[in-house]
Amino acid sequence: MTTRLRELYASNSREANLLFFMLAVFVLIYFIPAGTARFDNAVLEAVRLTHWYAQEHVILCLLPAFLIAGAMSAYISQDAVMRYLGPEASKPVAFSVASVSGTLLAVCSCTVLPLFGGIYKRGAGLGAAIAFLYSGPAINIMAVVVTAKVLGPEIGIARAVGAILFALVIGTIMHLIYRKEEAQRTVKNARGFGGGDTDKPASAIVPFFALMVGVLVFANWAAADSAVWMQIYEWKWLITALLSAALAGLLIWRWHWPANQLLILAAVIVVAAVIVPSAPELPFAIGIAGLMIIAALRDQDREWTLQSWDFAKQILPLLLGGVFIAGFALGRPGHEGIIPSEWVAMAVGDNTLTSTVIASVLGALMYFSTLTEVPIVEALMGSGMGKGPALALLLAGPALSLPNMLVIRTILGTQKTLVYCALVVVMATTTGFVYGNWW
Repeated sequence: MTTRLRELYASNSREANLLFFMLAVFVLIYFIPAGTARFDNAVLEAVRLTHWYAQEHVILCLLPAFLIAGAMSAYISQDAVMRYLGPEASKPVAFSVASVSGTLLAVCSCTVLPLFGGIYKRGAGLGAAIAFLYSGPAINIMAVVVTAKVLGPEIGIARAVGAILFALVIGTIMHLIYRKEEAQRTVKNARGFGGGDTDKPASAIVPFFALMVGVLVFANWAAADSAVWMQIYEWKWLITALLSAALAGLLIWRWHWPANQLLILAAVIVVAAVIVPSAPELPFAIGIAGLMIIAALRDQDREWTLQSWDFAKQILPLLLGGVFIAGFALGRPGHEGIIPSEWVAMAVGDNTLTSTVIASVLGALMYFSTLTEVPIVEALMGSGMGKGPALALLLAGPALSLPNMLVIRTILGTQKTLVYCALVVVMATTTGFVYGNWW
């Protein structure tokens, strides 16, 4: 009978798998604990976290990131990417450029994804791309400063040193593991990605990307306990507006975009800002939409719109779905999901290896926007969390999250994603355990 069932399954595996999937979904729905306080609250937390993410991150973080990633694919010469970041490039140069580039962005684990996808698909070597992927959210200068101020200079320094070393070591290990595959990919990359190489000079390309990155950074400038930082925060929208105006001027001057179309777009943005001054996201979104419409109407720039749209439709659904799942499991900062917060506090309450592993894994699964990990760790340490698990969470948390993992998988594949996530967790665990027991 068993043999006959196996033969039947082998001859109809697709239908059998569909049947098993339908049965699993039915059993899940049938036994779902709807109506219980914890489950209902977890669902609400998932909705609230996704709602917050959509309001705070999609327009100001992801939309400009999609634009920059699309522009990388459409305008940056593949030769330049291969020269500085490609698999055959000097590893010290490639890793240094990738790490510095990521550090300057100071973005969260989700915002860095379109940019990572842009440079990787354009030809960057796996090691350099991974160094960029980790350094963006992890080596955030202000986050390190806030960590030192709130949690103490010792753990702040440990976080800074650990994050810098992680970017280099993880990138190197990924390169070594997949060096043969990367050599084959180098040959395939001769065909390029997206549009052909741009004929625009570096004097037009460099300020173009610098201004867009500036808009991304200052539009997302977060409040922090620093006089200088807060002064910039007060001026963030003025700075963003000036950078946007400079970008429009550059597009007219060096890229020969029609001045009348950009002036009309600027007028619409100003009107929106005046009518709804409490919602700066509205004029920001109008500006991005307007740029993409104008680019789509120009034959020589249409590829920018198409590549940006490709990144958006690939990444955004996965991010929102991942944020919903993360919210259901762990809730928002300061709120509970399906997993009780006291379980978390008990599990990481000392400096043992088990506590450090749990802290690393939880940090890798949770979603942290920029700087939010510091008050969370402060609260956990107030509940008895050991300093070793605290450092492990700070090293794994900002660089990884469940939404982040889902998107990385679509870019690198399942195996490379699992290896990257495992490396981050193992290194965070090792570093946290050594720190917690030796210092």
